[in-house]
Amino acid sequence: MVLSHGTTVLPAFMPVATQAALKGLTPLQVEQLGISLILNNTYHLGLRPGIEILEQAGGAHAFQGWRKNLLTDSGGFQLVSLSSFTEITEKGALFASPFTGEPTMLTPEESIRIQHAIGADIIMQLDDVVSSLTTGPRVKESMQRSVRWLDRCIAYHKASGNDKTQNLFAIIQGGLDANLRKECLTEMVKRKDDIPGFAIGGLSGGEEKDIFWKMIKLCTDDLPEDRPRYSMGIGFAEGLSKHSTDFRPVDDGCPCPTCTNGTSRALLHSLITHETVAAHAITQHNLVFQARLVGQARDAIMEDRYPQYLKNFFQEYFGTIGYPRWCIEALRTVGVDLLEDVSTSQAQIKIVEGDGAKWEYSEANIR
Repeated sequence: MVLSHGTTVLPAFMPVATQAALKGLTPLQVEQLGISLILNNTYHLGLRPGIEILEQAGGAHAFQGWRKNLLTDSGGFQLVSLSSFTEITEKGALFASPFTGEPTMLTPEESIRIQHAIGADIIMQLDDVVSSLTTGPRVKESMQRSVRWLDRCIAYHKASGNDKTQNLFAIIQGGLDANLRKECLTEMVKRKDDIPGFAIGGLSGGEEKDIFWKMIKLCTDDLPEDRPRYSMGIGFAEGLSKHSTDFRPVDDGCPCPTCTNGTSRALLHSLITHETVAAHAITQHNLVFQARLVGQARDAIMEDRYPQYLKNFFQEYFGTIGYPRWCIEALRTVGVDLLEDVSTSQAQIKIVEGDGAKWEYSEANIR
């Protein structure tokens, strides 16, 4: 994916720098870890430092010293996370500023205007977001409004002339209702001539993984193959809570500075709530861990060995813990059977129910 600030090879992991900073790391350190795309948040940067400061700085790239690609979230997620302070109308979302208490209206046009000032390479439409666990007429209302708001975002973006350098992505909504998802998808794909990419939103909000992957697949099955897809809100960090007497690195095979320097799990456990150096060390490891994982998957795809890569990965990563059933079933729908051709020693693989969110992942060695 070639953007204004360079090439980002897909699939890619995108770290979140909500307020123009990743916790514990400088932009140069992030770049040196091999990251080429990060996320800033429109809502937060629009409030602080504000559009005037961003424009004076020459955009968020210059403001935060980031030389690679940048994506901005439109601020739509705050409609959920700050719902007690928000009133949604057809015009937009009326917020109470968390800094001053002053009422602030975020419209589709204003969201795009802020993202123009930020100067992100990929900008997101403002969508009407509801919790993924919401049911009833509000889900349909939010989906249909997101389509209407997309049209307003497209019109404002094209009129500004910034559509030549900033790429506007649509966000598929519809909650956990398959019919609403399909309706939203159909309407937004009709606008593909004005949309360089598509995101799948409104998930990762507490729904079961077995439902989550089905909604993702429903969308990806019908999205244009010549447009990048952005699955929003996915990612987890490794647990460190049980390592107070473990003097090994987080991962013996990890090339990140934290692991290669021999920083122990016990030290991180001791410092995690007291010293910023722990945040620095853990962020370094987590970014390399996720980027390396996606990079290995990308290599397997390019070398036409992705199904075998997945089988090897699951044997090494989950072999002693058990395979999540939802992963087995999700991958079967794309022709990958994780239980096929397992070695004799793995013949009795344990299958684990649930979403796997509380498992300990750091024992596994990724190949």
